[in-house]
Amino acid sequence: MATEVKVPTLGESVTEATVGEWLKQPGDAVEADEPIASLETDKVAVEVPSPVAGVLSEFTVELGETVEVGAVIARVEDGAEGKSPAPSPASAAKADDADKESSEEIEKMPDGGSGGGDAPTMSPAVRRAVLEHGVDPTTIKGTGKDGRLTKEDVLAAAKSKDAALAPAPSPAPAPAPASTKGDRREERVKMTRMRQTIAKRLKGAQEEAALLTTFNDCDMTAVIEAREAYKDVFAKKHGIKLGFMSFFAKAAALALKDVPAVNAQIDGDEIVYHNYVDLSVAVSAPNGLVVPVVRSIDAMSFAEIELAIADFGKRAKEGTLKMEDMAGGTFTISNGGVFGSLMSTPIINPPQSAVLGLHRIEDRPVAVNGEVVIRPMMYLALSYDHRIIDGREAVTALKIMKEAIEDPMRMLIDL
Repeated sequence: MATEVKVPTLGESVTEATVGEWLKQPGDAVEADEPIASLETDKVAVEVPSPVAGVLSEFTVELGETVEVGAVIARVEDGAEGKSPAPSPASAAKADDADKESSEEIEKMPDGGSGGGDAPTMSPAVRRAVLEHGVDPTTIKGTGKDGRLTKEDVLAAAKSKDAALAPAPSPAPAPAPASTKGDRREERVKMTRMRQTIAKRLKGAQEEAALLTTFNDCDMTAVIEAREAYKDVFAKKHGIKLGFMSFFAKAAALALKDVPAVNAQIDGDEIVYHNYVDLSVAVSAPNGLVVPVVRSIDAMSFAEIELAIADFGKRAKEGTLKMEDMAGGTFTISNGGVFGSLMSTPIINPPQSAVLGLHRIEDRPVAVNGEVVIRPMMYLALSYDHRIIDGREAVTALKIMKEAIEDPMRMLIDL
């Protein structure tokens, strides 16, 4: 008996998704609740589990097709054990050897985080494609974000490899090839649903909001010294490293309490003010930038903030963030400094009205008490919607953040 696999509920106000990847193929045995497909929504990837144990018999939709909640995407035949012939001892031993060899290969593959040496960073889907096609990932040039390998890169490399191994056709007279320099290759890849949504939202923000950015620079000496003095005892007590983000989150919460307009948003012809701070933190995921929300960050400790952000970063790399993790948010912090950015003009995350951009820390000469000294400096950028936030309010909020970072005691005594 065949059981239908349907698209699950995707989240509030989300009614459709795109089939991004098949995790199983027809004929594969599946366990109950084992993922068989990955669906791409506007914000996150959602795995679709098998409702029963059995054998995946067929797909009812194509890869890349848009499906609605409740739509049937596949069918599973119940009772896989009864329909699979028992393997002979020889074939079973051969399968065990193959499994052992495959496991050894997987253990040698780099994971989805920061790779070491020359090994490229790969997502689980890319690692699976590398193993299936037997290509060397270190010889492939990645076309994804930050030069990462994509599944399409691996498939293209495998196709080139097969073409090179194929027997050459009989030579035929042909004109001499034109002289070319370098590898002039083009590739068309359909935008993921998440990337399409990001593009629409950012373009909409530019067209709707009156965007403006104000800048300031910040002396990071006090924060660096505080981290150095307390990093070991902090990690021992809380099980997490003390990072810069918790300092900036607390500084932002302090500023937003003093300048409520920066934490507000426009709803029709009304302004909605929030007496809490739900901080959206931009983190990098395999399919693009995602912005999970840390709720009531103004009431959290440094350790709670670091733990929450670390958890979101881990889940973003694993692709396990949920729709509700991205919902809401009153203010955003985006840290381009981790990628080496010196200065930028970040764009707001609608319907929010402001975003703080952090950048790299570098030693620069500055004047202190009439003397030129070298200090670790960072440029801060606050982009805001001028329809709701005046220049005075934006500059004041950014100045409060700067002063809190340069003198962290302000965050403890609420100045």
